[in-house]
Amino acid sequence: MLTGGCLCGAVRYRISAAPLMTRLCWCRVCQYIGGGGATVNSLFPAEAFAVEGVLGDYACVADSGNHMHRRFCVQCGTPVFSQSEERRHVVIVRVGTLDNPQAVTPAMNIWIASAPSWACIDSRLPATPAQPPPLG
Repeated sequence: MLTGGCLCGAVRYRISAAPLMTRLCWCRVCQYIGGGGATVNSLFPAEAFAVEGVLGDYACVADSGNHMHRRFCVQCGTPVFSQSEERRHVVIVRVGTLDNPQAVTPAMNIWIASAPSWACIDSRLPATPAQPPPLG
């Protein structure tokens, strides 16, 4: 069981499954969310994810073409997770919101073609210039 939440504690979640994948995303939207760097995201089965608290929802079309809903705490603004209309069976959790971020390990970098020239991209991890094929 993994748990996590936002900075102020108003949003809490529980995850009852292992991550499907953990990766660093360098798309431009994630650079906004991450304050200039990549976001670190773990993908989980949606049925294993339970959240409590009031969330805001910023809907946008990602560089991949997916219609994303980016959920955040309305009190402190912490980005908590995202979900695609096209792949509702997957929840994309921001690793920094896990109570124990050491519980997951990134396995790849995505959207590196969008990364700034000064980005520190771990060359030990596989990388793709844009969106990888969907999981399941």
